[in-house]
Amino acid sequence: MRVLVTGGLGYIGSHTCVELARDGHRLLIIDNLGNAKPSVLERIRELAPGAAIEFVRADVRDAAALESAFAGAGIEAVMHFAGLKSVSESMANPALYRDNNLGGTAILLKAMARHGVERIVFSSSATVYGVPEQLPYTESHRLQPANPYGQSKLQVERLLAAQAALRAGFRYAALRYFNPIGAHPSGRMGEDPRGVPENLLPYLTQVALGRLPRLRIYGADYATPDGTGVRDYLHVMDLAAGHLAALAYLCDRDRSICANLGAGRGYSVLEVLGAFERATGRKLAYDIAPRRPGDIAAYHADASLAARELGWKARYGIEDMCRDAWRWQAQNPAGYPD
Repeated sequence: MRVLVTGGLGYIGSHTCVELARDGHRLLIIDNLGNAKPSVLERIRELAPGAAIEFVRADVRDAAALESAFAGAGIEAVMHFAGLKSVSESMANPALYRDNNLGGTAILLKAMARHGVERIVFSSSATVYGVPEQLPYTESHRLQPANPYGQSKLQVERLLAAQAALRAGFRYAALRYFNPIGAHPSGRMGEDPRGVPENLLPYLTQVALGRLPRLRIYGADYATPDGTGVRDYLHVMDLAAGHLAALAYLCDRDRSICANLGAGRGYSVLEVLGAFERATGRKLAYDIAPRRPGDIAAYHADASLAARELGWKARYGIEDMCRDAWRWQAQNPAGYPD
């Protein structure tokens, strides 16, 4: 298929682009490079040699740029990764998240409608659930996000549902990610945050490299077995595979779906630290810091719907995730080249 990928040079988008291209799809990648580097495109092409990959630097909120990208391109489906993703930033600037995540999607959907594109896979988030009423989260859990980031993801899901109600042929997959970590097994692609990382694995890798002095663990007084936050961590390659499965579902089953993508169990921060130390053979120093606003003590997925409907399940374990994340960072200590 001819697939337009928004945010395709970001962490999850880039890994998915490699898998799409290796599966024979032809890609048009749109990214504003706000949180990515142009060299990511070179790595995608390196890992999918001979694939048909085009790139346009544009923001999804730029209606004219989207119109130009769609015009004459023969787009058959969209994978939508473009969006801001920091819980703490969203707490400080909720209007930015409404404008970028919800507003950008609304503009994208209008462009799709003008060009008769009826399939979209959306990068949603487990944060749409909010504080758990029971665990694991199932897709029927009450949707009550605890922060503006999660609220923006839920608003997009509702926008997609409204589009499906209005347009008879429109189909969408909203994939509710849990916590993606890891990197491409080649070590050529991985997570490359700007500034001090907010997510655990990039922070760990930078401490292991000596770029940061100590790990900061935000909260050790949660009602969890060791007091630190518990998350369902998912290898980014498993997540990429979930997107291909969702695209096939939209085409073959011709109906919409909201599905969890997670490993189905939780790991505490200290458990991940231990796995990372085993993978690297290094002991890392850490400090306990106050809890961050908007964080939740523990959550993990029930991913049985994805297994049943998409034929997808996570294959990699926490040791694999830590090993691949370290391979990427060790081979690319400064991240992607500028």
